[in-house]
Amino acid sequence: MPLVLNLIYVATLILLSPMLAYRMVRSGKYRDGLWEKFSGDAPNRIGQGPCLWFHAVSVGEVLLLRPLVREMARRRPGWEVVISTTTPTGLAVARRTFPELITFYAPFDFSWATRRAMGRIRPTVLALVELEVWPNLIRSAKRAGAKVAIINGRLSERSHRGYRKIRGPLAGTLHRIDAVAAQDEDYARRFVDLGIPADRVSVTGSVKFDGLESDRDNPRTRGLRAELGLSAADLVFVAGSTMEGEEEAALAAYRAARKDHPRLRLILVPRHAERFDEVARRLEAEGEAVVRRSEGPAPPAAGGRTPIVLIDSIGELGAVWGLADVAFVGGSLLPGRGGQNMMEPAAYGASVLFGPHTANFRETVAQLLSRDAARRVSSPQDLARRLREDLDAPEEAAARGEAGRRFVLAQHGASGRTLQELDRLVEASRALKSA
Repeated sequence: MPLVLNLIYVATLILLSPMLAYRMVRSGKYRDGLWEKFSGDAPNRIGQGPCLWFHAVSVGEVLLLRPLVREMARRRPGWEVVISTTTPTGLAVARRTFPELITFYAPFDFSWATRRAMGRIRPTVLALVELEVWPNLIRSAKRAGAKVAIINGRLSERSHRGYRKIRGPLAGTLHRIDAVAAQDEDYARRFVDLGIPADRVSVTGSVKFDGLESDRDNPRTRGLRAELGLSAADLVFVAGSTMEGEEEAALAAYRAARKDHPRLRLILVPRHAERFDEVARRLEAEGEAVVRRSEGPAPPAAGGRTPIVLIDSIGELGAVWGLADVAFVGGSLLPGRGGQNMMEPAAYGASVLFGPHTANFRETVAQLLSRDAARRVSSPQDLARRLREDLDAPEEAAARGEAGRRFVLAQHGASGRTLQELDRLVEASRALKSA
C-alpha cells in the first residue's frame, strides 16, 4: 500500500509539475518549506514525556487550537505539544500564536517523509484537526506506537459522498483511527458510515465555540478601534473572509447605506493574503480612500472622505469582528466556497448576515436561523437591503445579535470533552508500552 501511494503521489506531482513550477517562479507559492515537507525534516523533539502532535492544515485550524492548548497546559503541564501545518500562512500564525511550542511543516504523505517525521517527533497521540485522512501519515504513526485521533471532526455531506466512493481503498486507514471527537451527531453518523467503529466515535461539540471571544472590550479589539480611528459614534459594517466579487457587493451596500447613515464605516477583510493589493487597487479605482492595516495607525480623514479600512494582515479577523455592529461573513454570496465561520461575529453580538452558499456550516446556519440570531441574504442587492434594515432598526438588529451571543456562550465546553478523549488515548498508549 505505501509503495502504491508513493507511485500515485509521484505521478500526480509529475502531471502537475508545469503548473507548480510556474507558480513557484511567478509568485513563490509552494516554495516555502518544500524540502521539509518532501523529506519529513521535522524538528527533533528532545523530551521523553507524553507528546500530542496536532496537525492543523491552515490558519483557521491553527487558531481553533488555542483553547485546547490553553486547557491542556492547565490540566497536563508535563505534556508536550507540537503543531504542524501545511501552508506558509498557517505556519506563520502558529509561530506567532504559540511561540513556546514546536511548530513545523507537516510532511507530504510519502512513506519516507512521514516515517522520518514520526521518528523525530515521537508523538504519543497524532491528533488530526477536523478531517485530514492521510494514509501514510496515519500508518507511520501507528507503526511508531502512537494513537491516532480526529478532533473537532467535521464531515460535510459533500465530503462524505466523496469518501464513500473510495471507502474500500480507505478501509485500512480508517480502521487505524483510534478515536473521532465529532462536532455534532450528523458528523458522527457519517464517520461511522465510512467504517469507523461506532465505539470509537463520540460527540464532543465544536472547539471553535470555546475559542470565541465575546467581550468587545478585549485588549486586541480595543487597540484596533483606536488604531483604525473609529469613534464611539461610528456605526461599523465589517465584511470578513470575503472572496472574489464579495468586496464589490459590500462596497455597494455600504455606499447605499451611508447616504442616510453618514457615520457608517466599512471594514473589509479579504480571505486570502494574495488578494490584498488587488482589493486595495479596486477600491481606489472606485474613488474610495483606503486605510490599510499594514500601514499602521489610520491618519485623519482627508478631503472630507471617510476612508474604507482594509485589513491586510493575517490572524486579526477574530478581533476585528468585535468592532462590527453589522457583520457580513464572506465565502457565502457566490457558489463554490461553502461559507466561512459565522460564529465569531455572533459571539460578539453583531447582527450577522451571510449568503446562500454555506454548505460547510449547514448545522451552524440552521441553529442560528432557527433562533432568529442571523439572516441569510440572497444577492448583492439583498445584502444592501438587509444592511439598511439593520441600521434603520438598531433595536431589532441588537436583539438578533444578542440571541446569537447567548447561543454561542451556551455551547462552551468542547475543549474539556476533547481533552478527555485525548487523555484516554494517552493512558491507553502508556498501558500498551508498559505491557
